[in-house]
Amino acid sequence: MKCLVTGAAGFIGSHLCLRLLQDGFSVRAVDCFTDYYARELKEANLAPLLGKKGFTFIPEDLNHIDLPGLLDGIDGVFHLAAQAGVRASWGKSFSVYTQNNIEATQRLLEAAKGTDIRKFVYASSSSVYGACPELPMRETSPTRPFSPYGVSKLAAEHLCQLYSTNYGVPTVSLRFFTVYGPGQRPDMAFNKFFRAIRLGSPITVFGDGLQTRDFTYIDDIVDANLAALTRGRTGEVYNVGGGHRRALKELFPLFEEISGQKVRVQWEKTQKGDVPHTSADIEKAARDLAYAPRTPLEAGLKKEWDWVKNVYA
Repeated sequence: MKCLVTGAAGFIGSHLCLRLLQDGFSVRAVDCFTDYYARELKEANLAPLLGKKGFTFIPEDLNHIDLPGLLDGIDGVFHLAAQAGVRASWGKSFSVYTQNNIEATQRLLEAAKGTDIRKFVYASSSSVYGACPELPMRETSPTRPFSPYGVSKLAAEHLCQLYSTNYGVPTVSLRFFTVYGPGQRPDMAFNKFFRAIRLGSPITVFGDGLQTRDFTYIDDIVDANLAALTRGRTGEVYNVGGGHRRALKELFPLFEEISGQKVRVQWEKTQKGDVPHTSADIEKAARDLAYAPRTPLEAGLKKEWDWVKNVYA
């Protein structure tokens, strides 16, 4: 099979491309290198992929590229390209989110109409739930985004369902819960914490540290994507969590154990758009996708710490 991966130079996209190649797929990859974080980090993500048999990289924007040509000969689509970041999505920046998260998705879905694509896997987010009153969050729980970013991800998810229902595009949406591991984006908490610890600086925590998250290791996210390609039910939405819901404050001793360094904390006010809790009910993904997260939080954090030590030496 030949697969298209959008957002291929990003954290999740680059890991997915590598796994696809290892499993014998051909990969057509695209990324436009938005300036949300440093381009050299994305180029480092791509470095292990360039030159590999079956891998083609196209540095283009989905809003401007010839999409029918991009989809020609493609069997499966993994649409991960998006403008990331809850806190950066307010104010004038929202136009970037509408362009990259909503308009680009609509253009890709439009181009997918009438093609022979077997599955269109869309990378959604737990941000669509917002400050959900139900824990754990089920696919049927209320979706009330708490940030403009969450609004953009939910809008694109709705577009996937619309194109599935009206035009038969075989979409499957995966709601990722706090993905971590080697290659994690520099704006995400564990990356920021480990870099600060490495430098002997205090880690910055917004809020009281009692907020909880369902942390999902990158390899488990990749497993879910591959399962969605072959087992996902068209038009459906699935939670993809790691089963590791922990309060941020509880992790500080673990950071000290992994790093061998004392953790100092600088407390700041809660940021706009930050939700108090996330927790994924993954029963549906377990049933339909045979999804079962297999990476313990401690082991995953150790791998990310080792990566941070190497990359940010």
